[in-house]
Amino acid sequence: MEKSEIVQSAKSIEKQAITEFSNAPSSRDLYDLKVKYLGKQGALSMLMRELGKLGAGDRPAVGQMFNEVKNRLEDAYARRETELKTQEVNAAIEREKLDLTLPGPKIASGAAHPISLVISQIVEILGRIGYSVRQGPLIESDRHNFTALNIPEDHPSRDLQDTFYIDDRHVLRTHTSPVQVRTMENEKPPLRILAPGSVFRCDSDASHSPNFHQIEGLLIDQKVSMADLRGTISYFVDEFFGPGLKKRFRPSFFPFTEPSAEVDCSCPICRGKGCRMCKQSGWIEIGGSGLVNPKVIQACGLNPDEWQGFAFGFGVERMAIIKYAVDDIRLFSENDLRFLEQFQ
Repeated sequence: MEKSEIVQSAKSIEKQAITEFSNAPSSRDLYDLKVKYLGKQGALSMLMRELGKLGAGDRPAVGQMFNEVKNRLEDAYARRETELKTQEVNAAIEREKLDLTLPGPKIASGAAHPISLVISQIVEILGRIGYSVRQGPLIESDRHNFTALNIPEDHPSRDLQDTFYIDDRHVLRTHTSPVQVRTMENEKPPLRILAPGSVFRCDSDASHSPNFHQIEGLLIDQKVSMADLRGTISYFVDEFFGPGLKKRFRPSFFPFTEPSAEVDCSCPICRGKGCRMCKQSGWIEIGGSGLVNPKVIQACGLNPDEWQGFAFGFGVERMAIIKYAVDDIRLFSENDLRFLEQFQ
């Protein structure tokens, strides 16, 4: 098919679909129409297969047109679905003649755990700019957990009082950074990944737990700079905590990044005015970041002269404490229903 024929066919499908959506007598019929037009074997999907037959110069514009048509059809479907479901609920109420003033039985309902909520939110926000999730084992080799990340033999994090050792060569991972190593070893760059999961350290008090959660991000590409890192972090903070917060990078040191920086934002609770959460400073530390050390890139089998990257990491419990103003990290693991019910 020629470009003009594809465009005309797409417009015809859109017009016919919107007409049939608006005339659908029930939500079931409406769903069948959605499958008919937007399903994997639907009319629009089948037409989109013609895109590959166009010349390279025509594909971007036609592809954008397809996206716009699909978005309009999904909007039309959502509007009609809301109308039909409202009508069906009202009709059911009328048929059943229930006395809605009588109290019903109380049914306990579950809810997502706040840690799961925060991880889902972070993954969704950064997924919009191309990041996808990778997983790794909880028991890691010394190489993946320390050596490949440029952590020297005499580094304090290798001590028994800081790390849970399984044997001489394996540990319970102390961070999710080994997932970054495994990804660089097994996938070809460019890369944009997130590594959420449990980590383990020998620490336990009101603000620390021996088993907690981290989520780390890694970008590997060519000509990567601190400006790219700052832009990514600024975007994330605005989306996660809301716009208007200040951000700052403080010089720091991590063996696996160079240069390294701690990331702060103005307190989301008091908006920088000073409160108990930020200890009256107006600032909250949210994580660490930096450009990936060339030694780490080389240890993972990539050429540091060709590939650069940045990495950042957040403690999930810490992000949940800040977002939901939680006083004690131990509440996340005690499973007290009085605490968990607040997140329904």
